[in-house]
Amino acid sequence: MAARNGSTIIDGKAFASGVRARVAEHVGRLVADHGITPGLAVVLVGEDPASQVYVRNKGVQTREAGMASFEHKLPAETAQAELMALIARLNADPSVHGILVQLPLPGHMDADAVINAIDPKKDVDG
Repeated sequence: MAARNGSTIIDGKAFASGVRARVAEHVGRLVADHGITPGLAVVLVGEDPASQVYVRNKGVQTREAGMASFEHKLPAETAQAELMALIARLNADPSVHGILVQLPLPGHMDADAVINAIDPKKDVDG
């Protein structure tokens, strides 16, 4: 739909739905042609309500697209070394193709160090 000033108004929900449908198509072809099911691991540390909603929605959308969803929910008091060990395991796991660590992290963690520990080939936030 065109606006009066010549710009175009985009229906964001419809656009996003189309993108998700195209992604699901590509995932289906990847599975059928190569036997590979893409896997996304999402890591949530703590109980931030907005982050919990985001992670839950990301899991639903991942599964709806035909991908594997791996959710790792850790308590806020988790030691950074424990989180780093989890990231190392996810980096080495061939069924995990993407890793997302939900920010913010608890104050005792160095977010830069955690993010930098993710294999760049698996870092979905880039």
